[in-house]
Amino acid sequence: MPEIVTHIVDVYPFRQTAAGVEFLQLLRSESSRLGGTWQAVHGHIEAGEAAWQAARRELLEETGLAPLAFWQIEHVNTFYAAREDRIHMCAGFAAQLPADAAVRLCHEHTAFRWLAAETAPREFLWPGQRTALREIIESIVERSATEPFLRIDAR
Repeated sequence: MPEIVTHIVDVYPFRQTAAGVEFLQLLRSESSRLGGTWQAVHGHIEAGEAAWQAARRELLEETGLAPLAFWQIEHVNTFYAAREDRIHMCAGFAAQLPADAAVRLCHEHTAFRWLAAETAPREFLWPGQRTALREIIESIVERSATEPFLRIDAR
């Protein structure tokens, strides 16, 4: 029977520029898991950490950036990994960055790019990631009635 695990977080950084909203994607280094693919920020929850704390830490470690604003999202990215016989459930977060954010990549990534919100969902590899981006656009970027309830005051 597969094990259900919840030790990974997904973070979708975005910024508001004169050109509009843009989402950050990172290119995984060839030596990393899923090497050579464009991804959001991902990472493991460490002992004693809340998922939101892990998300903020991973954002800082992978990009060198702290968010201006931070939200949980309703979507939980769920996937099965046959090699491990595990079902992963990944809590998701959105992080607004400054318009002039200067990304500093860690060793896990070799490049980054900014994607316009209109095209960003098509550029993500996995269906769960595309679903998360659509939720962020509809609920957070476009400020639906749910936005205040998703915001995390995580100073």
